Amino acid sequence: MDPLSSISEELAEINGQVADIFRALSKGFQNLEKIKDVNRQSRQLEELTGKMRECKRLIKEFDREMKDMESRNDPDTNKMLSEKKQSMVKELNSYVALKKQYATNLENNKRVDLFDGPNEELHDNNVLLASSMTNQQIMDHGNQMMDETDQAIERGKKVVQDTVNVGRETAEALKAQTEQMSRIVNELDSIHFSIKKASKMVKEIGRQVATDKCIMALLFLVVIGVIAIIIVKLVSPNNKDIRDIPGLAPPAQSRRLLWNPN
Repeated sequence: MDPLSSISEELAEINGQVADIFRALSKGFQNLEKIKDVNRQSRQLEELTGKMRECKRLIKEFDREMKDMESRNDPDTNKMLSEKKQSMVKELNSYVALKKQYATNLENNKRVDLFDGPNEELHDNNVLLASSMTNQQIMDHGNQMMDETDQAIERGKKVVQDTVNVGRETAEALKAQTEQMSRIVNELDSIHFSIKKASKMVKEIGRQVATDKCIMALLFLVVIGVIAIIIVKLVSPNNKDIRDIPGLAPPAQSRRLLWNPN
């Protein structure tokens, strides 16, 4: 039995969910080593990343629940819960580092050369063309090829610079979107936690209302019983089977005169 169950059912449930995710992450990374296809590795890594996000959300919920109970727990219990949270964070960070390592290796495998090697057919054609040209023509043609090469290099530099600028802008946009998504996730976690707290309060209020209704029903029955006894005593004052109500005076007896003038 989970020792957290004796402290809080919510904490025990969250701890169980986090443990299940850690087992799934461990098995997922073991399977990732056996996958050779790059595309399958990428999909597997995305699934593991999603599990790590879910685990991070659960740890935040664990922390909020722990802080909410901190004033009601003794110091030893708070210390144990804090160590448990730190242990979960440490294990999650180890999987995050492992994910970054696999992502780097995957990116290296996908990398391709930006420039192709020389074309052998074009080289042979240039040799045949040079054999039928004079020295001046060869020099002019060489200078022309050098100019074309310089122009190609300049165009390549411009393309690289444009690519760098686009990459920088894309990185900044992705960073802003990531921060926005992080804020949204935190707000959703807070809303989810507030809904759980509200549900607990509604259940407690429902139990209190049910208890109050029972008490009112008992009081109503007691009042009805007292009224019934009073009515019976008034209707049959000489009935000895009905006991007098404490605090209620018995009905007055009719008095007889000792002297009758007639």
